[in-house]
Amino acid sequence: MPQHYLYSVLSTSLGWMGALGSERGLRRLTLPQATPEGAMQGLGEEAGAAEDAPQSFEGLHRQLEAYLGGRLTRFDLTLDMEGYSPFFGSAWRACASIPAGETRTYRWLATQAGNAAAVRAAGQAMARNPLPIIIPCHRVVGSDGGLHGYGGGLEMKQQLLELERRAVTGERTP
Repeated sequence: MPQHYLYSVLSTSLGWMGALGSERGLRRLTLPQATPEGAMQGLGEEAGAAEDAPQSFEGLHRQLEAYLGGRLTRFDLTLDMEGYSPFFGSAWRACASIPAGETRTYRWLATQAGNAAAVRAAGQAMARNPLPIIIPCHRVVGSDGGLHGYGGGLEMKQQLLELERRAVTGERTP
């Protein structure tokens, strides 16, 4: 039975974000883009036959704005993670367990995903994360604690980490 997909392009305080969902839950989310077209492009092939359904993503939109405003540190969403490798799924679940305002290394992620030697594979899982921000791959750092590879750029990775740090400590945005 073919999958029925819904999509929306959401205007957020950081830019346009594309969201794609199925009957099972949220399937893809793009990082903030400068244009709605850029956000739509990031949704991939599945979005080609999807139905534009902004009302289906109102809860996601509210949670994203609360997160970006420093009022939310953990999302409450149903996700559709069907069709991905078991290791990637394990890595994404481990990543989702990293508390807001904290970071973990790729080695930690590989270990939590079940294969301590699979550090590069853990990096690939983060690079292919279909739900950035929701699965907080920005919280994964190099063994030296440095910021490495992020689809939205290292500046955005730093911005998200700072936003979370302020939300957790209660510090006001400058």
